[in-house]
Amino acid sequence: MKLKEIPTEYQQALPILKKIEKAGHEAYFVGGSVRDVLLNQPIHDVDIATSAFPAEIKQIFPKTIDVGIEHGTVLVLEKAGQYEITTFRTESAYQDFRRPDHVEFVRSLKEDLKRRDFTINAFAIRENGEIIDLFDGLKDLDQHVLRAVGDPHERFFEDALRMMRGLRFVSQLGFDLEKETFAAIKENHQLLKKISVERINVEFVKFLLGDYRKKGLQALVKSQCFEYCPGLAGMGERLLAFADLPEKVIKNESQAWVLLIDQLAMEEKDIRPFLKSWKCSNELIKTVQAVFYGLQSRKEADFSVDLLYELGESYAILVEELLPFYGLTANLAKVQADYHMLPIHSLKDLAVNGNDLMNYFAKKPGSWLKEQLTYLESAVLHRRVSNTKEELLHLAKEKMEKQ
Repeated sequence: MKLKEIPTEYQQALPILKKIEKAGHEAYFVGGSVRDVLLNQPIHDVDIATSAFPAEIKQIFPKTIDVGIEHGTVLVLEKAGQYEITTFRTESAYQDFRRPDHVEFVRSLKEDLKRRDFTINAFAIRENGEIIDLFDGLKDLDQHVLRAVGDPHERFFEDALRMMRGLRFVSQLGFDLEKETFAAIKENHQLLKKISVERINVEFVKFLLGDYRKKGLQALVKSQCFEYCPGLAGMGERLLAFADLPEKVIKNESQAWVLLIDQLAMEEKDIRPFLKSWKCSNELIKTVQAVFYGLQSRKEADFSVDLLYELGESYAILVEELLPFYGLTANLAKVQADYHMLPIHSLKDLAVNGNDLMNYFAKKPGSWLKEQLTYLESAVLHRRVSNTKEELLHLAKEKMEKQ
């Protein structure tokens, strides 16, 4: 089979392949980008595999960076762009289910492709667009099947993360795991305990954002892989409840975590420890906590002035976008309009500040200052007073006299 049209991303990288071939070596486009081309999906990364050894690649190209030379990968810097070029290789036994004991460089494309995870990821494309398919990946692609290359048990023992990758592809592509491949995942799911949380996190987030999330979640539960995901052990029924939410695509990572946490019936106080166990960033945790908090109120009623002000526009929009997952109608335009109609959007917008109050009352800082600012902030927000310095100082004086 041959591509009718070579994608622009490949065309830009063709000079790289031609230089390698001119030097007497083989070079091909490989990996996920080939699968994406065949599925008419956008290409994210262009990976190149070659029979040339790293030292030979460095002789061909004047500008290179050793990004993973121990595994045969060299980053080539050319006018056409930056490309990772990896030497064909075979790998020894995997004692830790993550990394091979050692890597051996070879000149054979077949030997290299034999170590790939799934047949739909084991293609290679020549510079003329000819597709090399040594493991019937085209047939599996056509039939929407995820099949391990060779013995699935061996593939998962080499790198147990491949089990999560397989489930992620179910969620992203809607493909079915081939019978023996799925059986091997179910039998070996406990190997995930050997994999770092950071690596599982990457696959799990992509999994949650997949177009076929329901199908992916059902496979996740059936395979029992969820038992070795942080905080999900024993949560099979709740994950299936998550799967039963409307089949809308989740827009971003923070919303994915909010929906998951909500379906796990988790309390607010447990959100941070849960996300920390997944090695999530503090910024993401902050966003998830805010959106989760807002969602609990928004599911029951429209945004109050106080909640809209507290959340801010960006968090409020994230909350509103989640309503259809609960059978509710989102009105993003109204949320944005209501937010912009607020008289102030933060304490900084208040016409007086702490220094103004201290000078006016000739008092030193203390708890009184925060109380006054909070009082004035609320008064302006609820339009009990205009946001002018004169009116605010007058209101502050009245409050002070009543105390």
